[in-house]
Amino acid sequence: MSQEKLLEKPLQQFVVQAQKVKGDELIEVIKQALDCVDTFVFAELLDCPNVVELENTSYAPYLHVLRIFSHGTYLDYLNDKESLPELSTSQIKKLKYLTIVTLANKMKRIPYDVLLKELNVNNVRDLEDLIIEAIYSDVVAGELDQQSGYLEVDWTVGRDVAPNDIDTMIDTLQQWCDSCESVLSTVQARIIDANRTKQDVLKHRASIENELSNVKKAIRAQIQDEEMSVDTSGPPKKSGKGTRSSGNKFWNK
Repeated sequence: MSQEKLLEKPLQQFVVQAQKVKGDELIEVIKQALDCVDTFVFAELLDCPNVVELENTSYAPYLHVLRIFSHGTYLDYLNDKESLPELSTSQIKKLKYLTIVTLANKMKRIPYDVLLKELNVNNVRDLEDLIIEAIYSDVVAGELDQQSGYLEVDWTVGRDVAPNDIDTMIDTLQQWCDSCESVLSTVQARIIDANRTKQDVLKHRASIENELSNVKKAIRAQIQDEEMSVDTSGPPKKSGKGTRSSGNKFWNK
């Protein structure tokens, strides 16, 4: 079973529960979703009508923190911490994991300096321990380049797309499509040139073969003319000198 299918199961459980409860029970479902080690996407939970209705209630801070877990970062939480619910130790760690995922979507080699700032970690030792835990939790796959101070990312889990990222994605996809069209046009032009060159080569070859055939015909005709000239001349005539008379001579005794 694929990694995506495995990650969908716990989320679906929370979505079903959120559709049935409200108030404190709904908040408990949200907390469980934030705590769950196998849940890294929350868009379906955010789309539940009961969850959407929290916006204008005293429970709104839980909706806001759920959005941060969906597509925000740990610094987003710290910047608005006073108005948000306090996170548990496991929730803080999970949000830091997700922050690494967000950074990895922007750069495949993440400098330690960036990670220290974004994760609000004080020293490299704690940072590397956190990254190793994220790797063992199958949130991210990569290698630590301790000498250069980088995290080399190979793979990460997926995250929800932020609403303000949709336009950027559309622009990126449009640029990709334009690039593909440009490449396709170039390939088609080269195919046309190649076909034209092929036709020129075939015409040139046919011309050479025709010329060679004409030369062969001319040579054959010349040989035939020479042979005919030899045949019509007849055998050579013998000289009259040195011939003997066929008459008999008688000698007197």
